[in-house]
Amino acid sequence: MKSERLQEDFYQLHAPEAAPKLLGKLLCRKIDTKIISYRITETECYYSEEDTACHAHKGKTERTKVLYEKGGTSYVYLCYGIHNLFNVVTGEKDFPEAVLIRGVEGYNGPGKLTKALSIDRSLNGINLCDSHELWIEDDGYQPEYTCGKRIGIDYATEEYRDILWRFTVK
Repeated sequence: MKSERLQEDFYQLHAPEAAPKLLGKLLCRKIDTKIISYRITETECYYSEEDTACHAHKGKTERTKVLYEKGGTSYVYLCYGIHNLFNVVTGEKDFPEAVLIRGVEGYNGPGKLTKALSIDRSLNGINLCDSHELWIEDDGYQPEYTCGKRIGIDYATEEYRDILWRFTVK
């Protein structure tokens, strides 16, 4: 099957539904004239201001305003002052939710994959449906996966620390 770029209808899914469906998709990045792509192997979802692990938990700020954009927008932020992390905003405009891409084939860890793909904050807020720099494609591959707790969110309330919103290819 030929790969096709994900379009707006996919990105309208809510994060808990989109996160497992992003597994197996191809994360594509154009650097100069070369296009590189890696299959997505791990995701986590963050859903609403009520989710105490979500950056939008405390409302809309300069940093989090992109989370309130329509699905298909990229959210790239700096973590620990070192790593750029890449998220896919999902759902409808004005409702904050996103899927963190935690791993791709060959690169386990959200900071490692953004370094390998040269994803930085200059790509924050781009439209993944029409960008010539960063996008996601579907070639029909649908892997089996497991669900687990999200990583690195000790600050969240117990309800949101324990929710099974991390998805990993088996």
